[in-house]
Amino acid sequence: MFGLDTFGDVPEDDSGALVSHAEAIRQVVTEAILADELGVDALTLGEHHRPDYAISTPETVLAGIATRTSRIRLGSGVTVLSSDDPVRVFQRFATLDAISSGRAEVILGRGSFTESFPLFGYDLADYEVLFEEKLELFVQLLDENPVTWTGTVRAALDSADVYPKTDSGRLSTWVGVGGSPQSVLRTARHGLPLMLAIIGGPPGRFTPLIDLYRRATERLGTTAWPVGMHSPGFVADTDDEARQVHYPRYKVLHDRIGALRGWPPLRWADYAAEVEHGSMYVGSPETVARKIARSVRTLGVGRFDMIYTGGSQPMSARLRSVELYGSKVVPMVRDILSETA
Repeated sequence: MFGLDTFGDVPEDDSGALVSHAEAIRQVVTEAILADELGVDALTLGEHHRPDYAISTPETVLAGIATRTSRIRLGSGVTVLSSDDPVRVFQRFATLDAISSGRAEVILGRGSFTESFPLFGYDLADYEVLFEEKLELFVQLLDENPVTWTGTVRAALDSADVYPKTDSGRLSTWVGVGGSPQSVLRTARHGLPLMLAIIGGPPGRFTPLIDLYRRATERLGTTAWPVGMHSPGFVADTDDEARQVHYPRYKVLHDRIGALRGWPPLRWADYAAEVEHGSMYVGSPETVARKIARSVRTLGVGRFDMIYTGGSQPMSARLRSVELYGSKVVPMVRDILSETA
């Protein structure tokens, strides 16, 4: 399975000016419609609460996309469960599942930013327990039976039935993990599919986590689902064009976030090394397809999602990236993998 992923980065218009958050959201809808037409398997939208990103409620945007598409799977990447309510998350995505005729999926995570915690009144000191307890409750909700649950982070439930129900009887649910073995073990314990955020360094370094997931599910007697991965990328007609469009705007985003996290400013040499040898899939369709195929083979994953926005790349360039990914990259990757099977 091959998908696309975006956080709703605020792009530039043709004059180089940043568009509004509203226009950025409409742009994502336009890109999703094109991806659906081109046969891309899935679209995931990440939840953020920052000025760089326009999407704070992925399921709302996905519901709009559902009415304009017919086949593409629609999910969050990720929903920050720690600062949300599991019952309401289930209800919203079950509603999306109804609107999309069964195409909804939710990827639950703790998030790479912490803005949602003070925004919704949560203490970062409870970071671990919030996710642990809320995931436990969400897993019970997936059975779509009355739930009795007691914890410390929300009110208890006593034989509570939650609506709406899905037509299939179970909402497709993944857990997004950034590299923590403890998170991998938690995912295996709950018997959920694992989505790895591989956003830096050689992809092969995540092989031990995938092996850990498979060993843990076997030991625990849960299901070892095909593992997914998502990584940043950008496609243009040539390698040079892709880098020239992507790098300067990605650097602005990287350095803005890095200032908060103590990262050094991004240098061209480090960026180029990541494109050549790391987890950045930037280039022509041929270059990106060959690199994706190598990563899929190396890790043995069943799904690859490309984060196709990483900064303020112009709307026209973004749309072209989606077009090339769906019309050229994905077919090429499938051909390469079938030849080496």
